[in-house]
Amino acid sequence: MSGAARWHDLAPRVASGVALAAGGALILWLGGWVFALAACAICGIMVWEASRMFDAPAPVQDGALAAVAMFLAVVLPGLFVLPLLAVSALVAAARAGRDKGLCLGFHLGLLLCVLALIVLRNDAGLAVALWLVAVVVATDVAGYFAGRALGGPKFWPAISPKKTWSGTVAGWVAAAAVGAAFAAPTGAGMVLVPVSVLVAFAGQMGDIAESAVKRRAGVKDSSALLPGHGGLLDRFDALMGAAAAAVLLWSLGAMSSGA
Repeated sequence: MSGAARWHDLAPRVASGVALAAGGALILWLGGWVFALAACAICGIMVWEASRMFDAPAPVQDGALAAVAMFLAVVLPGLFVLPLLAVSALVAAARAGRDKGLCLGFHLGLLLCVLALIVLRNDAGLAVALWLVAVVVATDVAGYFAGRALGGPKFWPAISPKKTWSGTVAGWVAAAAVGAAFAAPTGAGMVLVPVSVLVAFAGQMGDIAESAVKRRAGVKDSSALLPGHGGLLDRFDALMGAAAAAVLLWSLGAMSSGA
């Protein structure tokens, strides 16, 4: 691949990435209901994108139902959370044009990951939420540049042919550096370094999972909402996987300096 072709998507990726980062940083800083409502809206859009990939006849309705279910999951007692999200996923799967079982699992996993992100911001605090986003961004950026510059063996060519081992490992190194930088601000201490690598790997698996669904659906991007990135699912797939791992590790006390 020539040098120009190798970096052909860099400019639109940077432009839309900067816009996303600016908006995301403001929403994260505000937190509370601003963050929760934004997460519900983003959840609805991602479910819309996912339903389109499963040939659903009414993806807009699936997205709207998911956004409402997520909002109710935030405001109602915990006893109602899983049933609400499960009903939303079941409705989407029942109306899917194909792969109903996969559709159910993908939708439910997506909803739970969004909920994990909301819980982490509201309960763990701003510093932890910023650390999570920084891990995902650093992993993605390092993986992109190392993979394009160094190339080498593919990480999982059957599902994601562009990802290389060089980019994957570079992402882990970048995540470890982020963990070291946030060790003091989050109060987690240096245990955050290996935790950051684990969270980065979970994010990479979230990316791989969405790539597998897209490959099965025969599409390159989940939608065309973001120039250079595709859809919101293409941009937030890694964040979803990372959020699920982070909230699990946080709830188990693995991010405590006394762990």
